[in-house]
Amino acid sequence: MFLRLADQYRGLVNDLVLSLQALAHCLRQQGHAATCYICGDEHDPHGASFVADLGDTHVVRFLVSNFGISWVESRDGHELVKLEGAEAIQELNRVAIVLQQSATSSRPSAETALSNSAS
Repeated sequence: MFLRLADQYRGLVNDLVLSLQALAHCLRQQGHAATCYICGDEHDPHGASFVADLGDTHVVRFLVSNFGISWVESRDGHELVKLEGAEAIQELNRVAIVLQQSATSSRPSAETALSNSAS
């Protein structure tokens, strides 16, 4: 049972790495500064570090590895929110949806879109 769970977790890490790479690519296409560095081999990643500047000194960082998953959101260099595990993945999903919506609407920036969705 534990070996199966370990394999499932490795699969989750791989899926998240691919998703983070795609999200960084999309954000760069929208004109945002975004990076995603993978740890390990491109075909067998062990983790990734994703950082995006959403404007107005609003930065998000998502880290995923075989050791854990975390989300950190900061503004003006001060940490606002830190989430781990499933909550971090849910926040990443929320932001991805908001950014996708802002890309297809007339909203002026990702920062504005995120502020509006949090209310």
